[in-house]
Amino acid sequence: MSEFSTIPALTLLPAVDVAGGKAVRLTQGEAGTETSYGDPIDAAHEWAEQGAEWIHLVDLDAAFGRGSNRSIIKKVVKTTAKNVNIELSGGIRDDASLEAALATGAKRINLGTAALENPEWAAHVIAEYGEAIAVGLDVRGTTLAARGWTEEGGDLWAVLERLEAAGCARYVVTDVTKDGTLKGPNLDLLRSVMERTHRPVIASGGVSSLDDIAALRELVPLGLEGAIVGKALYAGAFTLPEALDVAGR
Repeated sequence: MSEFSTIPALTLLPAVDVAGGKAVRLTQGEAGTETSYGDPIDAAHEWAEQGAEWIHLVDLDAAFGRGSNRSIIKKVVKTTAKNVNIELSGGIRDDASLEAALATGAKRINLGTAALENPEWAAHVIAEYGEAIAVGLDVRGTTLAARGWTEEGGDLWAVLERLEAAGCARYVVTDVTKDGTLKGPNLDLLRSVMERTHRPVIASGGVSSLDDIAALRELVPLGLEGAIVGKALYAGAFTLPEALDVAGR
């Protein structure tokens, strides 16, 4: 048995990003860089059939503050196999949007901008919902990005310290400069975050090859729980079953 095969498994979360009712991918999170991949319901069902345990579902229009895909998001969650968990993200900034997100049946909700701009509300939500809430830390260098990555959201380490004090259950860490570029994940950033928290971390952005997934799996003993995979899957760089095999699933 190789040393690699003894490393605990990495959870993979295929991404389904929704804009204008379609599954799309962006480059570096920028509005206007969308490439369409068809029906989000079909995309989610395809990943479920290929063995996904989790799907990372994003309402991009809500994230950019330019509308909502609430009805299609609800359909994706409702029609995806019950043994597949949904992590939902995008535009969840107040009680009403959080309640609507939870009402879809999603297992976990990602807070983004609200966790940066409204610390008291975020702390209240984290205390009330616990494991059902993750916070997305979208980073350029050590500066957080907010509002669909169009504005600065403060210093990463100061915000992380505050979220730790609030008892945040989980972090989704994205290097914005890597997202959708197929240039590999930022392993140094992930290590730096994991040095400062004992909570599980999910990596996002830049995964381009099975080697990247192997490199991420090697971080599992340090606290990396999962990795979101998007463009590489849609572009056919590898299949989900191949990726799950490398991830140890």
